[in-house]
Amino acid sequence: MALTPQDIGRIANLARLELSSDDSERMLTQINGFFGIVEKMRAVDTTGIAPLAHPVAAVQAVALRLREDVASEPDQREANQRSAPAVENGLFLVPKVIE
Repeated sequence: MALTPQDIGRIANLARLELSSDDSERMLTQINGFFGIVEKMRAVDTTGIAPLAHPVAAVQAVALRLREDVASEPDQREANQRSAPAVENGLFLVPKVIE
C-alpha cells in the first residue's frame, strides 16, 4: 500500500496541519517507507510461533515483576471535590459543550 501526495494532503487537512510542499514530500517518503517495512514483516511466515510477552524473553527467561493489585491510597474523593463548582453523587458536574 503506497500513499499518494493527495493522501498526504487529505491527512494533513484532517489533522489541521499546514505542510509545505517539501514537508509533504518528506512525509510521503517516510510514511511509504514505513509501509514498506510493514509489508516485509507481513511476508514472514509466523505460523506455529507463539507470541512473546516481552521481547527479552526470546534470549533469556523473564520474571515479570508485578505488584499486587490493591488500593494503596486512601479514598480522598470528598477532599478532592471540595473545590469543584458542582458535584452530585460523587461525580463532577460540567457544563454541556456539545449540543
